[in-house]
Amino acid sequence: MANVLTDLAADIYKAADIVGREAVGFIPSVTINAGSEEAAQGDTVRSHATRAATVNTSATPSMTIPEGDDQTIDNKTMTLDKIASVRIPWTGEDIKHVNNGAGFETIYGDQIAQAMRGIVNTIEAHVAAEAYQNASRAVGTAGTTPFAANFDLIAEARQILFDNGMPVTDGRISMILNSAAGTNLRNLAQLQKANEAGSDAMLRQGTLLDLQGAMLKESGQVQVHTKGTGTGYLLNDASSAIGDTTIATDTGTGTILAGDVVTFAGTSDKYVVNTALSGGSFVIGGPGLRAAEADNDAITVGDSYTANVMLHQNAVELAMRPLAKPLGGDAAVDVMTVQDPHSGLVFQLSVYKGYNKAMIDVTTLYKAKAWNSDAIALVLG
Repeated sequence: MANVLTDLAADIYKAADIVGREAVGFIPSVTINAGSEEAAQGDTVRSHATRAATVNTSATPSMTIPEGDDQTIDNKTMTLDKIASVRIPWTGEDIKHVNNGAGFETIYGDQIAQAMRGIVNTIEAHVAAEAYQNASRAVGTAGTTPFAANFDLIAEARQILFDNGMPVTDGRISMILNSAAGTNLRNLAQLQKANEAGSDAMLRQGTLLDLQGAMLKESGQVQVHTKGTGTGYLLNDASSAIGDTTIATDTGTGTILAGDVVTFAGTSDKYVVNTALSGGSFVIGGPGLRAAEADNDAITVGDSYTANVMLHQNAVELAMRPLAKPLGGDAAVDVMTVQDPHSGLVFQLSVYKGYNKAMIDVTTLYKAKAWNSDAIALVLG
């Protein structure tokens, strides 16, 4: 069975263009860390983060060059603990049967395409959840699909990133929408008119054009968040200051979950909970409170919503690795690396043979991590 995958590569890629696929928007919008080196489940991937610089406010003349300001480079890690795998068994009798009809090559290619489809959807949903549960703030109305009359909310989401100090003009901002929000945008008359939109791409092809510096994308895995049951909570902090992210509570009952959108009495900002209520406190996304809050200010948990996401590419990292093989390799008789043309992700395919039976295995090790909540905003739907 050597070189089985090489012989069937054309069928695999042909099938990938035919099998139905859900829209992928989150994966191409984040940083991809897809090294070719094998890794074991539980291995650590490291990243770095620099802290805010110290600004000197004086420059005293001297014949001695002043010392530089010490800086600490933070080390951030994530654990590769998620596996996505599809195993496709074939017997010699199965191949004989299908060759009397559509043919093994055709069916085999479709099976590989469906395997990539399932794995990509799983990873896309994981990235979507990681992004929205680690956002900074939100705009829009929960339970109401945005862009019914205009696209103002895109500008408002962009303002969140701008106010957080994130770059919004470097061409790396994406707005990922579900199909309902995308349809509302396509229905806006001002975007359908070529003379106003600057292109007839939306009118003729339904292509979502970039707006407010954001690349518009759709995803079949935009998450629907179900709010926690928390009610009656009050702020338990006499000195809550601008920039605080840990919110202490008292009284109240029920849960406050990661992804919940909360507001505080007297202010209108919609903060996204990044770490659920535990031990009397929860954590909101950076850069934290935009205004000081008073002790016993009421905390309101917003309604359930659909999580359309605006983010900068550096906000989230997706790490993928082939699963580690034992010393000397395993029982695979053929191994091939295949790139999914739909998502751009790369997968390792292996063929194993047994007693009158063979199995095709598609497996990847992965994990997404939101490093920077300052660079993520939600448009509620």
